[in-house]
Order: sequence, then structure tokens, then C-alpha cells
Amino acid sequence: MDIQIKRGLLDVCVLAAIKNADSYGYQIIKDMSPYISISESTLYPILRRLEASQMLTVYSVEHNGRLRKYYSITDSGRKRIADFAEEWKQIISVYEFITKEGNGDD
Repeated sequence: MDIQIKRGLLDVCVLAAIKNADSYGYQIIKDMSPYISISESTLYPILRRLEASQMLTVYSVEHNGRLRKYYSITDSGRKRIADFAEEWKQIISVYEFITKEGNGDD
């Protein structure tokens, strides 16, 4: 898969993983695992990039004597998910054109 397409998909997948509730890294990986495989070394740069682009915010909570970073989606992040859903409709249309049978004289 093209690296830019995959990068965009992973960004939206991470946003989708936290759209209903704030979460932390390990839980995000666990929530995504039935759908897509992602490692910690891939996730954390995505989280930093999404924070830098103001699509999520970060805060810390003490858990078992340690601080755990939680990630919360912003309105900008929710808009990115909505934009992606619209873009995906166009991608499906292009896919159907590319894979359709026949010579185009239908």
C-alpha cells in the first residue's frame, strides 16, 4: 500500500479509536487490533503529529503511582473523521471505475 495512503488511514483510525472516549496508548492499540495492526513505535509518532496539528489534546492522570498520558479528540479531529468519510466515498467511486469489467462502452 502507498505509504501516504497508509499514513492517512492510520491517522484517522487513531482518531476514531478515541472519538467516543479519551484513551491511552496501550488501550488505543488494543482497540484498533481487531481492525488493523499497529505497534507502539508507529502509534506514538502519530499521536504526536495529531497533537501538533491540534486534532487531539493530551493530559496526564496518575495510575498505579505513575503518570499515564490520555488522549482526547478535538473538534478539529472530529472534522477530520467526517472529511475522511466524504473522501472515502470518492475513493470507492474511483476504485469501482478502475476495477469495472468491460471496455467502458457500457
